[in-house]
Amino acid sequence: MNTTSDAPGWDAIDAAMAALYPGIAPVYQAYSPGLGLGSGLQGCSAYPVRGFWHYVSYGLTELWVKRADSNPDWSGWGYEFTMRVARPDVYAPPPQWPYTLLERLARVVHGKGLILGAGHRMDVGEPITGGTPPTTLTALAFAADPLLPTRRTEHGNVEFLQIVGITRADLAEMHDTSTAYVLAARAAAGDPLWITDPRI
Repeated sequence: MNTTSDAPGWDAIDAAMAALYPGIAPVYQAYSPGLGLGSGLQGCSAYPVRGFWHYVSYGLTELWVKRADSNPDWSGWGYEFTMRVARPDVYAPPPQWPYTLLERLARVVHGKGLILGAGHRMDVGEPITGGTPPTTLTALAFAADPLLPTRRTEHGNVEFLQIVGITRADLAEMHDTSTAYVLAARAAAGDPLWITDPRI
């Protein structure tokens, strides 16, 4: 793949989302001071979809240039985060807490070299919303985004790793069985896209 773009990695993410939501403009948030100066992400977009917001991150893959010392088969860490968050009010802007959550998680990835992938889970130890709004969701599960397959880019492959908010009981069940088993049961029960709803 050849392009004259200054940000081919960024363009690849945009293209994947545009194919899924043609004609839909996202609500974008940039992070300060920026990826090169300590932020976990350069930015994050939230796409307004019927029933939910679909967030996607920018900054865990190589957005501008391919580093000489990086794996040639994968772009950066090899994935960007996605998250689907319930949208009960079609007139309200996207909630702020997912933007904050994805940025904090990306800082951990960059800072500690945390390797994440489908099937992993994480006990946050507090409401994933930061307490606003109140929620019983205190842990995260990770899965391949069901509608965004791995994409080949100029800088290597990019997976879209979906973050799913879960309760303490969900986390315990995943320990007893597996992350995939619990998420498959959730999909079979009527939530195939694993929408995170803090009202739970």
